[in-house]
Amino acid sequence: MSKKEDVVIVGGGIVGLASAFQILKSRPEIKLTLIEKEKFVAQHQSGHNSGVIHSGLYYKSGSQKALNCLLGYKLILEFCEEHSIPYEICGKIVVATSDVEAIRLNVLYERGIANGLSGLKFVNTYEIRDIEPHCLGVRGLLVPQTGIVDYSLIAMKYEELLLKMGANILKGERVNDIKKNGSYFEVIGDSQSKVSKVVITCAGLYSDHLALKTDLNLPLRIIPFRGEYYKFKANAPKLVKNLIYPVPDPNLPFLGVHFTRMINGQIECGPNAVFAFGRESYNKKDINFHETLDALKWPGFRILIKRYWRLGLFEYYRSFSKAAFVRSLQKLIPDVRADYLEEGHAGIRAQACDNEGNLLDDFDIRSYGKLLHICNAPSPAATASLAIGQKIANNTINLLSLK
Repeated sequence: MSKKEDVVIVGGGIVGLASAFQILKSRPEIKLTLIEKEKFVAQHQSGHNSGVIHSGLYYKSGSQKALNCLLGYKLILEFCEEHSIPYEICGKIVVATSDVEAIRLNVLYERGIANGLSGLKFVNTYEIRDIEPHCLGVRGLLVPQTGIVDYSLIAMKYEELLLKMGANILKGERVNDIKKNGSYFEVIGDSQSKVSKVVITCAGLYSDHLALKTDLNLPLRIIPFRGEYYKFKANAPKLVKNLIYPVPDPNLPFLGVHFTRMINGQIECGPNAVFAFGRESYNKKDINFHETLDALKWPGFRILIKRYWRLGLFEYYRSFSKAAFVRSLQKLIPDVRADYLEEGHAGIRAQACDNEGNLLDDFDIRSYGKLLHICNAPSPAATASLAIGQKIANNTINLLSLK
């Protein structure tokens, strides 16, 4: 058995890395090990997103998403400035294509104001065209504080700084179990174990698997949803300047397809959102029968299927029909044509679902003494990573002071 650690963090995604960084930034003397099952950090959610720096527009005032996004936004920009990571505050426009959606924009505006956003501005059809010349809508909401960045670069910078701060980072090591061993925890991996006073799991797509090692009655499970994107071909007309989003339907679980200019200049559109037949099934043909059966066993997921089966079928239809995908995009930009687009990347969202079929809308961090499980950290977790990490660091330092 290896020497005892002060802190072990399981998971080398952006939240785990940021938490480790904030812990050592606060207390450099802490002995910390981070364990990641892949050979490189940020290989899943952290490296498969559009790179949007979220402003905090959508989140209920006072929620963990809102509070951490607002602080995280400030911290991530300061971090990028300090470490010369390219980013751009380009703004986005949320576009209503019907009178019903135009009314819903009022709710977004009020929520944005409650969350401390400034510069929000309603725009009419003609002003939408001034901002995005090819976009068609009856009303829009301009959100100037939204930005773009490459979160993989941020994650790799976290890793670089952690190594300089003396952290031990084990990659290619899958954690299979966590056991209480007296006043310590034993973190058991494929090839080695670590013993630590405090353990924090940030396992993303497998967060529930590790939490179940502690709590057999865990009231949630991770349901993987694959987000599928198209991107504009290099020779396609320049139809998008920055970010164009739809007005979310409060009765549906996901935002809907939108257009994003990425920091590398590429324009992507999507996502289509379908249940993934495996937690790492990035390809339509990838099926993990054990993980699919595991999801179907969860009563909350079966309730979710009954509730949204029509939407689910449409998303699967659109997944295999480029023409249907293009028709959805044309609601915002009528000039989009199928031959302008080619398949882009796919990402898998680790979405927690409770036993009543509700998709958890907020971050979920569960404490079991000196063991913390981050069970749900979907978007805007990347934007909020340093804020979440700061919160985890404060909790960790308090736990280490307890006998």
